[in-house]
Amino acid sequence: MEQDLTQLDAVIAKYQGKPEILIPLLQETQNILGYLSKETMRYLAQKTGIPAAEIYGVATFYSHFSLEPKGKYIIKICDGTACHVRGSGKIIDILREELGLKGKQVTTDDKLFTLEIVSCLGACGLAPVLVIDDNVYGQISAEAAQKLIVDIAKEEESNA
Repeated sequence: MEQDLTQLDAVIAKYQGKPEILIPLLQETQNILGYLSKETMRYLAQKTGIPAAEIYGVATFYSHFSLEPKGKYIIKICDGTACHVRGSGKIIDILREELGLKGKQVTTDDKLFTLEIVSCLGACGLAPVLVIDDNVYGQISAEAAQKLIVDIAKEEESNA
């Protein structure tokens, strides 16, 4: 799916001639488009004069930038030591199965969910921890995590 990159022109104009603020430019671009495609990074390079390699380097260095489209709901599951010991591996397996994710796939085909496995969510006392958008679910079981996903999907379906 080709994106209309001309919608970025106002953001580019805001930062024109200021390569030291590449990160805010990329953040605003990602907020508009949802992710940073190679095509988008080439467009930014062409329009700003910032080398494409520099843009790509920054976009791939910082984990909050995504080079692939993400789902409407971002599910973060911690697999750090405390969460792992308390069963996050089982939760990950069940969520991947429920979401129909194959291989290295992290976003569902319908772009409703993205599953991100993280090393720490800063809530070790609540292990295992799962976050969906800004909602934190501590000491969650695999079954409860699965039910959350099913409930969200049902709500989305009824709102469609």
